[in-house]
Amino acid sequence: MPTVPPAQPPAESHQASHQVREVAESFGAEAGRYDRARPSYPAALVERIVAASPGRRVLDVGCGTGIVARLFQAAGCEVLGVDPDARMAGHARERGLEVEVATFETWATNGRAFDTIVSGQAWHWVDPVAGAAKAASALRPGGRFAVFWNVFQPPTGLGKAIAEAYRRVLSDLLADLPSGLWDRPFLEIYETMAAKTADGMRQAGAFGEAEQWRFAWERPYTRDEWLEQVPTFGGFSRIPPDQQEQILAGIGAAIDAVGGGFTMGFTTLAVTAART
Repeated sequence: MPTVPPAQPPAESHQASHQVREVAESFGAEAGRYDRARPSYPAALVERIVAASPGRRVLDVGCGTGIVARLFQAAGCEVLGVDPDARMAGHARERGLEVEVATFETWATNGRAFDTIVSGQAWHWVDPVAGAAKAASALRPGGRFAVFWNVFQPPTGLGKAIAEAYRRVLSDLLADLPSGLWDRPFLEIYETMAAKTADGMRQAGAFGEAEQWRFAWERPYTRDEWLEQVPTFGGFSRIPPDQQEQILAGIGAAIDAVGGGFTMGFTTLAVTAART
């Protein structure tokens, strides 16, 4: 999901995402809401990763509240999570996940080896080269490394209306951004992130050729369901509370104008390679 402002996703920010630590480590302020509101991932993605892995021992990088980890646990895997935010880790532990608190680049493998390393909606907060090298050091030969994101595209017209809700409140910040950016396919932007991830795997020198996997799906949202998710977007908590309220009101009005709900289109985009 996007960072705030929403028209400037992680791949297009002037500073690399993994360097913006104050945003990367801000999600714990909304840990409970994050766990309730963030979308899950397709079962077909989990099944394909498990089938391509040599075993069931999984490391979940940037595990957050455990949304991804619980899917792999349900598939019969033993999962360890790593997350830099103690608040997110605490929420995941309450849901039955073992979590170690650290940035992945500084996390200690302590000689442990995993069959699979996954990262859902989090790898843009990790240095792509140092992270890939760390993943290689923690994977046994033949182990599967899979990084993935849920990429959304709102219905025609609604994306523009949502962008305008931000623009009216954050006009100075968004003044130089194209007004129609939310009508642009977000998949193109995330493909840039995927390419950087694949390049990091190549530079690590320990993986086979990276592949892209895609899974298309949809999810209906009511007005309240979408508004519940908005505060979990990266950087939203840094906006003054009165402006947050104005943005949420504007987005709510935009959804009301299309009937009080909508169906969001998703593509889950995965970049994956095997440890050589």
